[in-house]
Amino acid sequence: PPGDRSRPGRVLAAVMAGAILGPIDGSIVNVVLPTLVDAFGTSLASVQWVPMAYLLASGGLVLLFGRLGDLRGPRAVFLGGLLGFVAASALCAAAPTIEALVAFRVLQGVAAAAMMSVPLAILTATFPPAERGRAIGLFAASISVGLAIGPSLGGFLTATFGWRAAFLVNLPVGLLAWAYARRVLPEVPVRPGRLDLPGAAAALVALGSLLLWVNLAQRAGPSPNGLLLLAALAAAAFVAQERRVAEPMVALSIFRNGAVSFGAAASVLNFMSQFVVVFLTPFLLARLFAAGPGRVGLVLTAFPLAVLAVAPFAGALSDRIGSVRPAVAGATLSAAACALLAALPPGTGLLAVAGGLALFGAGTGLFQSPNNSSVMGSAPREHLGVVGSLLGTARTLGMVLGIAAAGAVLYAFVPPSALDAAGETPALAEAFASGARRAYAAGAAFALLSAFLAAAPALARR
Repeated sequence: PPGDRSRPGRVLAAVMAGAILGPIDGSIVNVVLPTLVDAFGTSLASVQWVPMAYLLASGGLVLLFGRLGDLRGPRAVFLGGLLGFVAASALCAAAPTIEALVAFRVLQGVAAAAMMSVPLAILTATFPPAERGRAIGLFAASISVGLAIGPSLGGFLTATFGWRAAFLVNLPVGLLAWAYARRVLPEVPVRPGRLDLPGAAAALVALGSLLLWVNLAQRAGPSPNGLLLLAALAAAAFVAQERRVAEPMVALSIFRNGAVSFGAAASVLNFMSQFVVVFLTPFLLARLFAAGPGRVGLVLTAFPLAVLAVAPFAGALSDRIGSVRPAVAGATLSAAACALLAALPPGTGLLAVAGGLALFGAGTGLFQSPNNSSVMGSAPREHLGVVGSLLGTARTLGMVLGIAAAGAVLYAFVPPSALDAAGETPALAEAFASGARRAYAAGAAFALLSAFLAAAPALARR
């Protein structure tokens, strides 16, 4: 029978095998974007919709699939998402035009939303509290593995077999993961109920409009403020709907739980600081160090490798001493790493940048596993799927808002002539570096606020 509960390690392995596909695919696609411009004879503006379509679909639908996991069981949602991801990857590999590729990426994002909405619910239902932190830490490590190997794997596949291989690689890995997960994932007891479709639609419009507004607002031209207004109206409609219906998609009462609400907010801010660093550093390496793609990729790998090394340890530590102290220490360490990157003097070597990234990765790994374990351990059992998907939504919002914040700081403090690498001079490079230092400082502020929110539930109990 599916789901041998006597072997939770197999459940963890199955969830990790499926969940690693998302970060691998995301980081691979970013590598092949320049190739797609030439392959389809199109513009960079058109190709930018390839990652954006995926992000909008996955970020907007994760709450819906989290609720479906509570109603139909997280096992069914995970397996359906995994199989759908494989099918959509095959369609992406066969896309005849850039428009078709963007459409298939939407389907891939829908499947990814299902696949990534319920793993934490499965792990929380499978592992006892004394082992949950370590399991979630190992799960977080699998995400870091995907992020670490994606760029080099994508570069190798594209250079050797062409860009379509970057999508085809998902087929054998995904099918093997699906077959194994189908055999070992447990059936989690659920309470029957109805799906709040109006609430789901309002959440999709609110999240999708917000993500699209943030993305488009970073580009030249008038800011699409109509999208921001639409997001606000849809969010207000969502809250009104959830208060009115007997079986809401997201029970607003769960936000009265401080560990859930403060933990989710802390996660948003932690990912904001993380993606300030992830967004800025490649440009800084290219502008100040004249580093090519290979060296940039090698230096950036220090960050996910540090997360990979620390996350399992942090999860196990939280099982023994509680979640608050490791999470606060991790967010504080991330802030210190951002401050270190902001303070690096001119002439610093690549090794010092890699050291700063490794320190930031260690802080991230120390924060994420305990924080996620605290949130999931505090969630009502009948809402595990929704709470797990809230953390997925927090991750997406943090990623997008972090990149937007870094861009906003650069545009505010860097002259337009210094934002373009064309005609590079030492003065322009230093102007860009000055703006980057301010953006890193903003990342440090986000991380410090994350530390405060992570500590808030414990402080409130005193």
